[in-house]
Amino acid sequence: MSTTPPLSDNNHYEQACDQAIAMCDGNLRSTIKALIMANEYLEIELEELQATIAAGCVPAKRANSNAA
Repeated sequence: MSTTPPLSDNNHYEQACDQAIAMCDGNLRSTIKALIMANEYLEIELEELQATIAAGCVPAKRANSNAA
């Protein structure tokens, strides 16, 4: 059974999409390219993390960059 996400979730995605496009000066091709590159980066990070965990190592906790 498929459910539709709440309107607030959809609005979040719309805003994120608008922000990404604005960051690329309205160029949709550049926006798509940037999102593909970000996704590839995250895939590599995930693979490295999975390999680290599979090897029995626990990655060190990263410092919170938002800490004052």
